Amino acid sequence: MKLQQELQLESALFETRRHFLKQCTSGLGMMALGTMFGGCGTEKKAGAPILTGPLDPKISQFAAKAKSVIFMHMCGSPSQLELWDYKPELTKLDGQPCPPSFLEGKKFAFIRGVPDMLGSVGQFKQHGQSGAWMSDYFSYLPSVADEMSFLKAMYTDQFNHAPAQLFMHTGSARLGRPSMGSWVTYGLGSENANLPGFVVLTSGGKAPDAGKSVWGSGFLPSVYQGVQCRSEGDPVLFLSDPGGLDRDLRKKAIDALSEVNRQQYEEFKDPETLARIAQYEMAFKMQVSVPEIMDISKEPEYIHELYGTEPGKASFANNCLLARKLVEKGVRFVQLYDWGWDTHGDGKGTSLEFGLRDKVKQIDKSMTALLLDLKQRGMLDETLVVWGTEFGRTPMQENRNGKKMPFKGRDHHTDAFTCWMAGGGVKKGFSMGESDELGYFGIKDRTHIHDLQATILHQLGFNHEEFTYEFQGRNFRLTDVSGKVIQKVVA
Repeated sequence: MKLQQELQLESALFETRRHFLKQCTSGLGMMALGTMFGGCGTEKKAGAPILTGPLDPKISQFAAKAKSVIFMHMCGSPSQLELWDYKPELTKLDGQPCPPSFLEGKKFAFIRGVPDMLGSVGQFKQHGQSGAWMSDYFSYLPSVADEMSFLKAMYTDQFNHAPAQLFMHTGSARLGRPSMGSWVTYGLGSENANLPGFVVLTSGGKAPDAGKSVWGSGFLPSVYQGVQCRSEGDPVLFLSDPGGLDRDLRKKAIDALSEVNRQQYEEFKDPETLARIAQYEMAFKMQVSVPEIMDISKEPEYIHELYGTEPGKASFANNCLLARKLVEKGVRFVQLYDWGWDTHGDGKGTSLEFGLRDKVKQIDKSMTALLLDLKQRGMLDETLVVWGTEFGRTPMQENRNGKKMPFKGRDHHTDAFTCWMAGGGVKKGFSMGESDELGYFGIKDRTHIHDLQATILHQLGFNHEEFTYEFQGRNFRLTDVSGKVIQKVVA
């Protein structure tokens, strides 16, 4: 059947009684309810203009201190007690039975019975004028200690990886909410019409435990979801033109699809149709812009030495350099996920003494270089760099099913862990929050996941309580119904 006949048939089906009785009866009740309660959708007022550029630059609610965000998430949760949180008293109790008060009424992912306390495997020193505590796991990062702001009494509600990752990036442990990068792109758009506003880069060999939902758009239009790029091979899958199709013909095809979608929008007023138009047009523009910006081989040799990059390979180092290039070109939110930080001690690769050291070596030089590179280019003041994970680690050694593990490891822990920020209008050389002498519970200036999210939005010029999107009759926000800006960390 010819295309024109198919189109006429599809249009005719919408006019039949059969279609109405079969497909539309479930909506009659909602139509009646809408007349009583004013509707539960997000329809525009009559005469409202059609928004054809959902990624066009937008103005924030108030003057922003940061223009973009680079969020580095270590999937699996490295131990704060080996990296940032110096606890000499814990070392004194190494090998002794855990106090009963630490176990009563608590749930752990794997610990059973009474585990032994485990002192830090790392050796700690203070660095910089700020006196920031860091362990000997790091060789390069201490050189930029005075650029960093630590949050050392972070806590969360989730102790399993997938829901905790969702909670960190969407504000909810359940599927269906927009990610932080989607919220930011929805609010600010993109400064570069040829690039997405939200880009995702992964390393470590696997995707996050929560899957692609951690960069999904949820109930926001799909144009705001993260675009995953790769540091080896084609930067985006299916980016190249199919065989036998040149760019001019591809442009004509995109224009034709856009015209069909515009006509469909005029008929049904579905905002997702506008998102589809924007996605097609963005994909076409990305064919030229993305391969160029994702090519790090043309960077000067001193830059490759600074970051420790290897063009053509997938690595966290390559992703750090790409993050700098992306924000330099106007991308609003760059998300780096590095997998492989789950240190239970059930094998050498997941041990604190071997596996964690190896993972730190993979990120130490490159994330230090990222801060230095942004600073030397005058970009750090307007780029908020965040380092975080989904939860912390226990001060007790893991004894899975009551049995001691073959290597040193720690279980999941929700009550105390560390994140840090740099640039983007936060204080330099600052440390906030304190856990108890054994690193078990936050006792001063505790900060919740929603507080961190509220602070990131604040630095971008948004009041997290007023930055909302109506869905199913309710105004939703990234921080749900809680969260407060961490004012002490704001410069």
